[in-house]
Amino acid sequence: MPLETLRWMVFTCLMTALTAVAAQIAVPIGPVPVVLTNLFVLLSGLLLGPKRAAAAMGLYVLLGAIGLPVFAQFKGGMAHLAGPTGGYLAGFVAAAWVTGTVSRAGAHKLLDVAAVIVGSLTIYALGVPWLKWVTGMSWSKAIAVGMLPFLVGDGIKAAAAVALSWSIRPALLHRLQTASAQRSASAQPSVQP
Repeated sequence: MPLETLRWMVFTCLMTALTAVAAQIAVPIGPVPVVLTNLFVLLSGLLLGPKRAAAAMGLYVLLGAIGLPVFAQFKGGMAHLAGPTGGYLAGFVAAAWVTGTVSRAGAHKLLDVAAVIVGSLTIYALGVPWLKWVTGMSWSKAIAVGMLPFLVGDGIKAAAAVALSWSIRPALLHRLQTASAQRSASAQPSVQP
């Protein structure tokens, strides 16, 4: 396995682990708790790109589905995928992919801002209808319970994800390029006069 592939796998698993830790920083305010998970969902899209970010969040959801306590308040199991938060969990995978796709569309930093906005909306687009369907709430109630209380906090988390990515991405890319250059240099046969 190429070393660069291994490094990306480690970064992907690291984002999964950070997401699991962030889920434990929760404030229960109703059927959907306030958590820091969204920060790492969006950050994974900005740093890893669409495929790796979706893989990181897919792994997070899979670990929780098989019963590991990675969801909010150290919970896990298939019941959470079928419960009120199931749409948000699916939204994490979709949002990571969408955020990575929009962010990679160009080199302009405004695309990172657009990416986290679209990514956050993706989470709501899957989470709120699922919440409505599972609980039998009206649309207005589902929006009032599953979206409105989170908008300000999610805006702050999205801004933090962008700021962190602008700080981390150059160092991450530099490290990967340096490692690749060192590997190429060591693979070259030495020429003796």
